[in-house]
Amino acid sequence: MTLSAAFAARVGDFALEADVAAADELVVLYGPSGSGKTVTLRALAGLQPVERGRIEIGGRVVVDTAAGIHLPPQQRRVGYVVQEPALFPHLDVRRNVLIGVERSREAHARYERLRAMLRIEGLDGRRPHQLSGGQGQRVALARALVRPTEALLLDEPFSALDEALREEMRGELLRLRRELGLPILFVTHDLREAHLLGDRIAVLDHGRVLQFGRRDEVFRRPRSRRVAELTGVRNIVSGVVEGDRVVVGGLALALPPDRPPPAGGGRVDVGVRAERCILRRLDPDAALPENCFAARVVEDLAFGNAHLLRLEPEGPGPSVLVEVASRPYEVLGVASMRRWVVELPPADLQVMPADGAPPVRQ
Repeated sequence: MTLSAAFAARVGDFALEADVAAADELVVLYGPSGSGKTVTLRALAGLQPVERGRIEIGGRVVVDTAAGIHLPPQQRRVGYVVQEPALFPHLDVRRNVLIGVERSREAHARYERLRAMLRIEGLDGRRPHQLSGGQGQRVALARALVRPTEALLLDEPFSALDEALREEMRGELLRLRRELGLPILFVTHDLREAHLLGDRIAVLDHGRVLQFGRRDEVFRRPRSRRVAELTGVRNIVSGVVEGDRVVVGGLALALPPDRPPPAGGGRVDVGVRAERCILRRLDPDAALPENCFAARVVEDLAFGNAHLLRLEPEGPGPSVLVEVASRPYEVLGVASMRRWVVELPPADLQVMPADGAPPVRQ
């Protein structure tokens, strides 16, 4: 099964330009509230008009504005699950799942398979108020899948659950992805959830897809400062290309050979994740290795399983945030040492075009 969509839609003053695709994989639509994630799903499901463009689901054209094709929701063969299960309170689980397809033998057969797949055996006679949050969402998934389904659309389906249930349901979804063999589009603004679930990630902001690619590509190679900000890069500083290096805060940083800086020099933004910065127990007053500089801890924030340190350079180099897991923090004796050598590994440096600068090839 495949899904491909390139279209424009409008809701009031909000304009969306979407371009996404999925095969038998889980694609995460990630971005802040109001970025266009839900509008994208609603357009795919046929619940939001499309101004122009084309949508294919399962090899069938469901929207082609140039050809005048606009299939209604019931003909698109998509399952759609939102944050609240929206189960009918007066119906039991079986009737909630089979509503509208009660006379279909195929639907009854699929329901029997889904009961086992979604682990809702024994719930047939229960009403929605007798279900836990996780059980309610499993039933909602069964209802979305009991009809012939060629794509599954999930709009923050776990956000109303407590953290323990969310972790359980995320594991269930990863298992379902392997068993269903369907394109799944999953909306979230939770960075950890996006990283855990997504085979590919589309980063949306203000109605535009800023970057769409494999999960590691998006997180390790953001195309712009805004993508880096949205994907949790805490250290983003301005730099200048000089030869084969990037100078940041007066410190010349080497880059990997396979990702040289753009020819001709110019301004760039340089990002590095806090968890990829390294504290080294070297003499800060001695000659230092490449991409290293002396710095002093000026702030230490404890977050249970990790510490977030803010370090200011004693000479050339940028101000940085460094994340250290609790165990290494204790072993290294970070609490008792204020002066450190910070290393910014070349492989973890992300070079991006500065605002107004031409794109950086990576």
